[in-house]
Amino acid sequence: HADAKLAPIETDGRGLGYRAAFETLPRDLQTGLVAHAVLHVALRHAQRYLELRDRTGDVDLPLFNICADAIVNSTLGHLGWLTLPEGAVRLERLLADVLALVQDADRSLLEWDVERLYLTIDDRRPPARQGGDREPRDGGQAGGTQRDGPRAARVRALGAGTPADLVPGEGTRPAPEARAGEEREWAERLLRAHAGDGPFSLLRTLPAGLGRSRTPWEQVLRMRLARGLAPQRELSWSRPSRSYIANQGRGGPGRRMPWEPGHAGTRRVPRLAVIVDVSGSIEDALMTRFAREIEAITRRLGAGLVLVVGDDRVRRVERFGPGRSGLDGITFEGGGGTDFAPLLEEADAHDPDIAVVLTDLDGPAGFRPRCPVVWAVPPAHAQAVPPFGRRLVLA
Repeated sequence: HADAKLAPIETDGRGLGYRAAFETLPRDLQTGLVAHAVLHVALRHAQRYLELRDRTGDVDLPLFNICADAIVNSTLGHLGWLTLPEGAVRLERLLADVLALVQDADRSLLEWDVERLYLTIDDRRPPARQGGDREPRDGGQAGGTQRDGPRAARVRALGAGTPADLVPGEGTRPAPEARAGEEREWAERLLRAHAGDGPFSLLRTLPAGLGRSRTPWEQVLRMRLARGLAPQRELSWSRPSRSYIANQGRGGPGRRMPWEPGHAGTRRVPRLAVIVDVSGSIEDALMTRFAREIEAITRRLGAGLVLVVGDDRVRRVERFGPGRSGLDGITFEGGGGTDFAPLLEEADAHDPDIAVVLTDLDGPAGFRPRCPVVWAVPPAHAQAVPPFGRRLVLA
């Protein structure tokens, strides 16, 4: 275990494991490594890796480890009584070097959690086959059939000097019924410790990902669309209400009640409008998951779908039956330049019950449709503010 490529201390999310090399290190560096590993446990980084992998099907553990390390190192960076390993990557440096985002450590920790950071920098791609066909994702780790894009390559280079210390295993995963309680427990522990220690707290600031129970975006999308596409009851003047029937139309001896109409379920097929802003940029894997969810929702609810594709003007409009979406094969151009008004006007003309806009929210929206609107944005644009309606981050 004297291999320099192995971390002197590791964690599976439940406990810490030490190698013999740990004993040879200076005391202040030992302290820094223990504090670093303890924060991995407290922030549930091993468990969150497994949860993110369950949701996306493909998470590169070394890249995720570097993202988690950056958050932990910046959280501990204000403490003078411990030392972090030489070359330890900090969150603020990673954001500046990889995303050209210059901000101090406190602000960075308040805005970025490990899932958002990882999904923003993960631009890996399968290698191209001869003839231009591309291999499917294999769900593998670093190497495999994936090749790094510029962001992932830069992050991997930044973290190359620090051995990986996250070793999540299936035994790390809490039972589903215990997950929320575990998150809440750790959040309360850290909040109490941070408040009690004041300026001497182990934490520089409370990181964005502290104790946040995440509902997968797929589940949020299902709930919102199910509510928007649910059959609505309408007044029916051809049948009386139940209370009118129960009272036989009378309010007492010799008194007749005024006619009270009943209700009937609408016979109209619920309709969903999906607007795709092709001037933005959406990862292939994310687009596939989004299309799968839309198709499953319309099939389950028996809803029709109107697809509107465009940027500063409408490029394509198609109608689909339940279980189909036509979202496969859409090409994104990138670079911005969207005007949402013509896209929203086209969708509104089809009288949908609810609309979902897949976009990076870079552009004006001079028209507001009559139906509720959900703005579905990729993780890189999680801070974008929608002009109206609800924002849903696909992370």
